[in-house]
Amino acid sequence: MIERIILVTKKTALEELVERFNSKAQARFYIEHQGGAFDEYEAAHEQYVSSVETLKRCLPRRLKHHVIERGFLPTYLFDANDLVMPIGPDGLVVNTAKYLGSQWILPINPDPARVDGILIPFGVDEAPEQIARALAGKPALRPVTMAKATLNDGQTLYAFNDLFIGPRTHVSARYRLEHLGHAEDHSSSGVIVSTGAGSTGWFSSIVTGAARVTAGVMTLDITPPAPETYRLPWEADELYFTVREPFVSRTSRAALVFGRIMPGQSLVLHSYMPEQGVIFSDGILDDYVAFNSGAAATIGIAERKAHLMVR
Repeated sequence: MIERIILVTKKTALEELVERFNSKAQARFYIEHQGGAFDEYEAAHEQYVSSVETLKRCLPRRLKHHVIERGFLPTYLFDANDLVMPIGPDGLVVNTAKYLGSQWILPINPDPARVDGILIPFGVDEAPEQIARALAGKPALRPVTMAKATLNDGQTLYAFNDLFIGPRTHVSARYRLEHLGHAEDHSSSGVIVSTGAGSTGWFSSIVTGAARVTAGVMTLDITPPAPETYRLPWEADELYFTVREPFVSRTSRAALVFGRIMPGQSLVLHSYMPEQGVIFSDGILDDYVAFNSGAAATIGIAERKAHLMVR
């Protein structure tokens, strides 16, 4: 039974500019001096603020409800009977989901003209109907498999789309990778672990780049595979891992650079990086765990799934 509604918001691009330049006037001067259109920032901001206010008015008064900004997600304590409503782009849904357990997620698109909404089927005007479905216990739900990294010091990190394991800066990542009885020492720009939801995102760009580079170097007619050939369903109990830019040397190899992680399997990495080693998820570098020398990370399918409301 839903006992509380949590509305998750994000700062608009205009708000971030004002924070950066200390005032709206200075932000306008900078953008227009660079040849940009400041009016678009204002229009997007006004649309988002209007959508948030409209959504607030839709919330049932008989229930408690809180509004939190995305930056507070890592420390916010969600209750089991919360209905969580991120209102923003797809990235906000992704960032919210990894901090939840079994709570239902009702994603709301605040601006269909600007937000793709791949994960967001509902507009603000549809919120009352979907809230009513949730309160009646009759939502249409789609489970989404997540990835999980567990460090040898007990820290854990979940990912809705991708985990990145590697250097915080543009230096080489040094580590030992183990999978299904095989092991290699690597020097690379990091490892990406992708879920079904992320299989057409970062992973897709790696596949496309690898095919194009190979075609150019070998003068071959290699067409990158269509995304539907490797796209995984969101609920698939399977993960991809890919090593980015592996370098072969006297101490590093590049045979174990791609694979699948199935139920009961894991990918284990041992860090050889004295400093600047990190693991972060879904593109949020600020919310990372350190992965320096002595650290070991075991990566596999998470024990829980995200639950997105769908049509």
